[in-house]
Amino acid sequence: MKSHFFAYIFRMRFIQRWALMRNTAPENVQEHSHQVAVLAHALAVIRNECFGGSVDAGAVAVAALYHDAGEIFTGDMPTPIKYMNPAIRTAYKDVEADAARRLLDMVPPALQGAYAPVLEERDSETAALVKAADKLSAYIKCLEELKAGNGEFRQAAEQTRAALESYGLPEVQYFMDTFLDSFSLTLDQLK
Repeated sequence: MKSHFFAYIFRMRFIQRWALMRNTAPENVQEHSHQVAVLAHALAVIRNECFGGSVDAGAVAVAALYHDAGEIFTGDMPTPIKYMNPAIRTAYKDVEADAARRLLDMVPPALQGAYAPVLEERDSETAALVKAADKLSAYIKCLEELKAGNGEFRQAAEQTRAALESYGLPEVQYFMDTFLDSFSLTLDQLK
């Protein structure tokens, strides 16, 4: 069986994010997914090392790598539209599930058991960490845009930070307290 799965996955670099906003630095889904994987891994490690967790940090990182893979078919739906009302949100969740099934159907049957958990189903702990990492990535993007003088991201930054704080996850607060200020610094200030 020939499979187009990885050819599609590698097309994530063509899906642009933040379509409704002027960006000083464009971002695509592939680079965003890498950032979310790094952040999700960090959150899992922080949970395990600082808060007594026992989550598989590697599995969380892999789930994060694929968390937006369905956007290969759907594109990136801007958050204000995706959450405009419950009907749109429900319909978009159905579209996302269909896109994940399409991708999983491309995986050879012998490998589907390994890819199903990262494309379709996530345990609640992994899902919460990936969601928090996704939101953290968005907040970091906002900080970087604000640092570049792009005030268009000010409200998005405020809303995204409020969402992060509302999660009540100690590992998110730890990350924000320990690492977040660095993202507002210039390269010379990081020395």
